[in-house]
Amino acid sequence: MMMNYSSLVFVSVLLTMMISLLVFNPVEADGVVVNNGQHASLLAKIDCGGACKARCRLSSRPHLCKRACGTCCQRCSCVPPGTAGNYDVCPCYATLTTHGGKRKCP
Repeated sequence: MMMNYSSLVFVSVLLTMMISLLVFNPVEADGVVVNNGQHASLLAKIDCGGACKARCRLSSRPHLCKRACGTCCQRCSCVPPGTAGNYDVCPCYATLTTHGGKRKCP
């Protein structure tokens, strides 16, 4: 089967485009952003309500605790385990402060 010149050019351009798409395909971001110096995955969604409910279960002011925890969780995408402490697990959570310089997150 004999190909004419225009068909040969078309096939060669098509192959060149396909090869260039394979070779120069842009790399997609892995979904990691830097937020307050900490890495947080865009794909990993945390259940802030559940995490803060567990964090604040022993608080003397549970509504205030859950509200503050929820704000911190939304910003940092993490809540330290347990009812207090463990800030080393989530440094972003530990660094958020109020206007008065006190720790914001319970």
